[in-house]
Amino acid sequence: MSTLLFLLLFCISPAWSKLTTFKTQSDAQECSQQQVTGYLDDCTCDVETIQGFNNRKLFPKIQKLLESDYFRYYKVNLKKPCPFWSDSSHCGLKDCAVQPCEPNEIPAGIRSESFKYTEEPNVISQNAHECEKAEKLGAVNNSLSEETKQAVLDWTRHDDSTDNFCEVDDEHCPDAEYVDLLLNPERYTGYKGLEAWKIWNSIYEENCFKPNSIRRPFNPLIPGKGDEGGSFHNWLKELCLEKRSFYRTISGLHSSINIHLSARYLLRDTWYERKWGHNITEFKQRFDAQMTKGEGPRRLRNLYFLYLMELRALSKALPFFERSTFQLYTGDSTLDAKNKKLLLEIVNLAKSFPFPFDERSLFAGEKKEAENLKEEFRLHFKNISRIMDCVGCFKCRLWGKLQTQGLGTALKILFSEKQINSLLVSGPSQRFHLKRQDIVALFNAFGRISTSIQELQNFRELLETVQ
Repeated sequence: MSTLLFLLLFCISPAWSKLTTFKTQSDAQECSQQQVTGYLDDCTCDVETIQGFNNRKLFPKIQKLLESDYFRYYKVNLKKPCPFWSDSSHCGLKDCAVQPCEPNEIPAGIRSESFKYTEEPNVISQNAHECEKAEKLGAVNNSLSEETKQAVLDWTRHDDSTDNFCEVDDEHCPDAEYVDLLLNPERYTGYKGLEAWKIWNSIYEENCFKPNSIRRPFNPLIPGKGDEGGSFHNWLKELCLEKRSFYRTISGLHSSINIHLSARYLLRDTWYERKWGHNITEFKQRFDAQMTKGEGPRRLRNLYFLYLMELRALSKALPFFERSTFQLYTGDSTLDAKNKKLLLEIVNLAKSFPFPFDERSLFAGEKKEAENLKEEFRLHFKNISRIMDCVGCFKCRLWGKLQTQGLGTALKILFSEKQINSLLVSGPSQRFHLKRQDIVALFNAFGRISTSIQELQNFRELLETVQ
């Protein structure tokens, strides 16, 4: 499956064990005709340009980068209690399990980078539910160069909690463990039921700026009646750009999850074989215009909207990544230099995209009103990131937390332009930094969206073979 919301998809997904395909040529043609084309709302770019750019240029590079040690190991606390309701039951399915890494499996450079630096040693957390012990000041590997030490300090010196758009785990909690993302891939797990439904419903109904005058559920899993779908989207167009963008961002994540659910579906589960692959029927149920009453194409358009937003964040972070003190430090200097070069190629490629998302159109009204709206926007998204600790499937929780942190990091970058640009003239900024966890989440989250765009092409080709 795929992203934070993947976890929720399972609550309505039948646990089929066999691949189903179209029975007739007309079925295949019907679905292939639902491909989204043309220009996107609130953007100056068309779908075809995004597809070509991603599939031919960016996707291969981002996948190669994410296979490197720096990006494959993510530290996460999967044992935090749900902050919103008391039911903490967990999924017992084998595909919901996450296998954490043993300490000796983590590259030494990543382990040493994770120490916390504070102005005082032995800082005690004030949160009784979080970890109580912080690492002592100065726990730096003496074998590191001065340049690398400075880079490590830059990554870990500040928490920037007031600028974060998501709830971030305390990396130094004993319950936080490293997970190899390549060995715990995002895919169908069979997680479903009331617990998953509650999460979906909370995300859509309580966090997407839904006014009382709108009775139609925001949750797209609840079908509308008659022309409610059309009237709902007409109302959505009249909503302010910021709140409309928030909804489209969440919907885009939802679409990405649906695509990965369909692309990495458990097709066969027997005593001698477990086979994962593309489930065309599942894909059609999620995106066929007729079966979704017109919702499917809108969901895909929101996926492209999210792609542009995260692509723009990568390009804006270029000054941060270009610094000589910034390193993808794992302990292997040759590979670290090679991977930084690849990362810069990706970020420069993102910067070259001819029709970037225009974040300056957001929060551009009267200053005080815009600041209040931005804060409300931030708190709503941060609340969604906290909901991830309520997910009963640990693998779903892992990818949900990673992708919300990645998107939250992208939002932080988009609205920190002055602080980022100050890096060019004044060196390390005291008001902007990204920790290693932010960087890992940022690129893996974008990698998920990039993969979704690529999978749309894969499904298109599969549909053509059926015709």
